[in-house]
Amino acid sequence: MPDRTHAGQLVSIKYAKKGIVSDNPTMKSNIQLNEKLKWQWYDLQDMEPVLLYDMLALREAIFVVEQTCVYLELDGLDKAALHLVAIHGDELLACLRLLPPDKQNDGVRIGRVAVSAKWRTQGIARMMVQKAIEKTRSAYPSATLYLHAQTYLQNFYNALGFEVCGAEFLEHGIPHIPMQRKYPG
Repeated sequence: MPDRTHAGQLVSIKYAKKGIVSDNPTMKSNIQLNEKLKWQWYDLQDMEPVLLYDMLALREAIFVVEQTCVYLELDGLDKAALHLVAIHGDELLACLRLLPPDKQNDGVRIGRVAVSAKWRTQGIARMMVQKAIEKTRSAYPSATLYLHAQTYLQNFYNALGFEVCGAEFLEHGIPHIPMQRKYPG
């Protein structure tokens, strides 16, 4: 039976039938962790129900409960997004979504970057955003990559090549700053 916890704590799931296993799920050194992580991109309709549930539970635990922000987490955008998940053994550690260009936005947008509280400060968010940058570069080579960063994370995203592209604003009561990353050529 999978472990289910709340408020940003670890959300565990079983993926043994897919061959995603780990001999030591509590190992947290950056080098060893990177070797044990399973990264996977999904379209929403291709996710197994348990994985989908755990991804949404992790996002809700962080963005609604932990940040005490009452808003509609399921905003209708997930259907068009690509979803990146990080799995370690049978544990869903992190996720993000990548929204492709559409009629209203000519760029690609990163959103819902979430790392389980137990696994923060391990470099997972950095690796995840780097994978989103790589995916954008390969799938949409001329598109600008956008995100709305919580203001306190501005330096984190600056280090990954993002620049501020507008004024600070409140999103669901939390200060954010719009940022972009352009690709040369």
